[in-house]
Amino acid sequence: MILVTGATGTIGSEVVRQLAARGEKVRALTRDPAAARVPSGVETAPGHHRDRASVEAAMAGAEAAFLVGVFGPDDAEHDRGLVEAARSAGVRRIVKLSSIGTGDARLPGFGTWHLPGEEAARASGLEWTVLRPSSFASNTLAWAEAVREGTPAANPMSDGRQGVVDPRDVSEVAVNALLDPRHAGHTYTLTGPEAISAGDQAVVLGEILGRPVELLRLTPEQRREQLLGAGLGAAYADSLMASARFIEEGGNAVVTEDVPQVLGRPARSYRQWALDHEAAFTGE
Repeated sequence: MILVTGATGTIGSEVVRQLAARGEKVRALTRDPAAARVPSGVETAPGHHRDRASVEAAMAGAEAAFLVGVFGPDDAEHDRGLVEAARSAGVRRIVKLSSIGTGDARLPGFGTWHLPGEEAARASGLEWTVLRPSSFASNTLAWAEAVREGTPAANPMSDGRQGVVDPRDVSEVAVNALLDPRHAGHTYTLTGPEAISAGDQAVVLGEILGRPVELLRLTPEQRREQLLGAGLGAAYADSLMASARFIEEGGNAVVTEDVPQVLGRPARSYRQWALDHEAAFTGE
């Protein structure tokens, strides 16, 4: 049995799908099992990463677990708690979803969010793998409504270059790490095949759609107001603003070979992701 936390999220839902497609026994931790859309044969367990009792109950009988425990700056203890719950339940192998830039001294705030969970994983005595993905290609789905309407799409982060990665590749690496002990003890930095900016992504989308995709350039003040308007607290918004500066200064212009090395094929490009998700930007 493999437990997947964050089972309805961008990465977790795809991990569930891929594991089920391989015929593995899967249990999905979700706040609302009745509403969760999971493949046939997948168990669901009610719970939340901040509810330790529900996590421990869901861990029972699992041999491996995919851990997603950081959704903001206040989740460090809960992230560590996922590792502790796995160890207490007798789980043998864990794969922790972290983030690129974790531990980088140039990235205060956001760069520290995953450190407690990573440190707990490495000290757990379990077979552990840490995944540090770069910016997700799917982040541009936030532009979809504006693109469909033909209006400029707001870009709340910077226009710096990043090794934008397809979430499906991140999930496939996670699945491999959950199933194969050869990945134990590794920290993988997961990127796409090239470092590209938000402007580059807009150009790619425009070429696919056959019309220009415009981005609305926001000042730092406008970016922060947009983040606060989305319901994020001041500490969260300020951490993301620091991340935006880090990206703008070239700190995340990183491309690695970890995806190809794990999967035995090239990492998907942003263009490949956009072609597969064209309908989201056309409404057709």
